[in-house]
Amino acid sequence: MQTKFRNTISILAILAASGVAPALAQDLDIGEVVVTANKTPTEKSKVGSTVYVVTKKDIEQQSKPTAIDYLNQVPGINVSPQGGLGTISTFMMRGLPGEYTKTFVDGIDVSDVTYTKTQTHYGQFLAGDLDRIEVLQGSQGALYGADAIAGVIDISTLDTDVRGLHQRIYGEAGSRGTYLGGYALNTGSDRGTFGLNISGLSTDGFSTAASGTEKDGYQNLTGTIGGRINVNENLSLFANGLFIKGNSDFDDGFGPPPDYLVQDSSAHSTYRQAAGRIGADFKLFDGSLSNTVALQYSDLARRSVDGFGGVSTFDGAHLKLDYQGSVALTPTLTANFGADWERLHADTTGGFSGAIDKSISMGGGWLETIWTPVKPLTLTASVRQDEHSLYGGHTTWRATGSYNFADTGTRLHSSVGTGYRAPSLYELYDPTYGNVDLHPETSVSFDFGVEQRFLDDKLIADATFFMANINDYIGFDPITFQNIQTNGVTRTRGLETSIAYAPTSWLDFKGMYTYTSAIQPDGERQVRIPRHVIGLSAAVKPAERWTVSATGRAALDTVDGFPQGPLKDYFLLDAKVSYKPTDATEIYLRGENLLNQKYEVVKGYGTPRLGVFAGFKATF
Repeated sequence: MQTKFRNTISILAILAASGVAPALAQDLDIGEVVVTANKTPTEKSKVGSTVYVVTKKDIEQQSKPTAIDYLNQVPGINVSPQGGLGTISTFMMRGLPGEYTKTFVDGIDVSDVTYTKTQTHYGQFLAGDLDRIEVLQGSQGALYGADAIAGVIDISTLDTDVRGLHQRIYGEAGSRGTYLGGYALNTGSDRGTFGLNISGLSTDGFSTAASGTEKDGYQNLTGTIGGRINVNENLSLFANGLFIKGNSDFDDGFGPPPDYLVQDSSAHSTYRQAAGRIGADFKLFDGSLSNTVALQYSDLARRSVDGFGGVSTFDGAHLKLDYQGSVALTPTLTANFGADWERLHADTTGGFSGAIDKSISMGGGWLETIWTPVKPLTLTASVRQDEHSLYGGHTTWRATGSYNFADTGTRLHSSVGTGYRAPSLYELYDPTYGNVDLHPETSVSFDFGVEQRFLDDKLIADATFFMANINDYIGFDPITFQNIQTNGVTRTRGLETSIAYAPTSWLDFKGMYTYTSAIQPDGERQVRIPRHVIGLSAAVKPAERWTVSATGRAALDTVDGFPQGPLKDYFLLDAKVSYKPTDATEIYLRGENLLNQKYEVVKGYGTPRLGVFAGFKATF
């Protein structure tokens, strides 16, 4: 292990020295505005919670096909697909599984209420013409309610700041019979904005089973649409829509003991999600009180056919109504507040366990104060009261602080908060595995970081320590075949470090290192979480109209399987060479896994080898 670690470090050092390295997704511009942290536009330099941003620039430089490709570059995040594109992915943030992260696409909650634990299917989201991804880490239950113990992800697909009419077409083709294309339209004026984004992908893929020989393909069609009408200076109306349709092949055959590794089969599945959100922004009392009211509905349908021909269906519906207000009480004190209510329904059939046809509802109210007693210091305090149809009331809170030392370029930032997660419909009501005696999990989390700026802000470094404890973790008992409340505490500890260096207009370098220790209540390590993740990225412009970019990611010391065993350390290198014949067009050649690494992120499941893709973009 130590030898592998030293070898990987050497490779990364060479890359760093040569300017070849992963697009770390943190935008460190002190003037940048983020929304997720306080649900209102806030300068990133005043946010105590840890926020990473994947910018349009990051996305343009890389041109990768899925949202997972960018999320996997954020410090503290690890996404492990069980096979190729479109397969189920294990999502981890700061050592905590995906059920502890809330995810929004253009303001729409995209979680699957029919899944074993309510969470998002990240493998279904194409990058398309993505505009921005915000990642807010640490417990956010005080603002976002249940399930936001690890953090919140906000994905934006539409350019809301555009003026005039802008259209784009793009396409790509390459290894494994992969074809990708799309169309994007954005228009805006003082009267409002409108955006449309349609993308499609088809690939022959590779075997989901690492030992398999047949290919498992995937097809996806994704569309987003949204618009805003400014009725007057005090009222605007908005609407957003999302549609995803995916078809994937996978393997679910199992080999002999003791490993029971997945083998080739004819299993396949379909995925469809349609969702919409409508609402209004309006101001009262001469504009001093800002308000937002919105209604969301999401419909999700999954169909799965196993290798023996058995059919399982999963239909889910999610209805949500929310209100948010904001008022500046004094020049230094702002109050944000809101309330929401949602209903979740799951209707499932087939599979090994049987049918579910159940609903639950929950709602809550919250209050947040943002106080700037002196210019360098920003403090926030939030509290929320939730009411669950089964479990009654629950209170969560959060406090953050950010202090800027202007003379030294130093910023201290910290947050502490509590959270909770109610059992999913599956955990409660599945005829075989469900347990109606379950009760919510609770958590407390803390982080503290130091950001330092050098060389007139050309070099920015940040280091953040984080920790989280989860009580009453809901696990699975292999003896009773039931979901159970486990004794003990789930503990995560870690360190996130990042660096961004832009010495000239033609060189942009970023790097990150994350250490994560995640221990389950039984003392075992959390699977599929590397203890060490190292990432580097660079974008170089060697000549006018030419750009060379590269990303690298090393994952070291990972365990998986039952019983647990080590996964092989690996280093992945991707690169892209692009040429712009005009300011509005681009042609490029992109390579994945250029070192042709053979590796696993989930035991027994295949991963892509060397791939080469050619693409174009045209804006008009």
